[in-house]
Amino acid sequence: MSLSLDATQLDRYSRHIIMDEVGPEGQKRLLDARVLVVGAGGLGAPVIQYLAAAGVGTLGIVDDDVVERSNLQRQVIHHDADVGRPKVDSAAAFVEGLNPDVDVETYETRLEKSNVEEVVPGYDLVVDASDNFPTRYLLNDFCRLREIPIAHGAIYKFEGQLTTLVPGGPCYRCLFPEAPEPGTVPDCATTGVLGVLPGTVGCIQATEAVKLILDAGDLLTGQLLFYDAMELSFEKVPYRKNPDCPVCGDDPIDSIDEVEYTAACAVGGD
Repeated sequence: MSLSLDATQLDRYSRHIIMDEVGPEGQKRLLDARVLVVGAGGLGAPVIQYLAAAGVGTLGIVDDDVVERSNLQRQVIHHDADVGRPKVDSAAAFVEGLNPDVDVETYETRLEKSNVEEVVPGYDLVVDASDNFPTRYLLNDFCRLREIPIAHGAIYKFEGQLTTLVPGGPCYRCLFPEAPEPGTVPDCATTGVLGVLPGTVGCIQATEAVKLILDAGDLLTGQLLFYDAMELSFEKVPYRKNPDCPVCGDDPIDSIDEVEYTAACAVGGD
């Protein structure tokens, strides 16, 4: 591995380079890494911000939405002047202004079974910053079949939850075999969300992504981390691989072709 960091990079990443756990080798791994962030909203904003600052060389950003003024209370990479602009364009402009080392690949689309094959392969890992169950299950199933790790996060009002899904470990379906009934889990437009909450959760997702790239530290593999902002408490709940899981169990599916990512997102039909 070439360690040809130029003078500007040695300055920019100096606080990484002096760490034994990172060093020039680790910084080069970050600069060579390709990370796909699915969602450029509340969770995606801090993920994109900190991965770009850390020098992750290529960031893919998937989002089909435009910036709304109500987003600005928590989606910190977008600005008032961006209202009405596609979030992927606003996010790309933010990254360009923060770190010219980072290449941004944008996908102004909703990630679906029809396009996942065109978007996800070629990335080293995925950060799931989505806000809906079909996307979460689609990412879990597709990435597990392709052995691509995922740093997953979700938020609700004052609470967040995180886990990291790696090849060989338990998957999202081991935790939640099927999605809840549509309408039973309200979104932030209905219930609200504390503005700073996704910053905390997204920063942890970014931390897990950096650790995956560096192959350093302990990951949230087989652990669901709960964060309660009101109590300022963290709790880890371990979970195991389910031998009956249709995606990573003893008799897994070969492809996502027969899975319908609607309603329960069940393998074998809704």
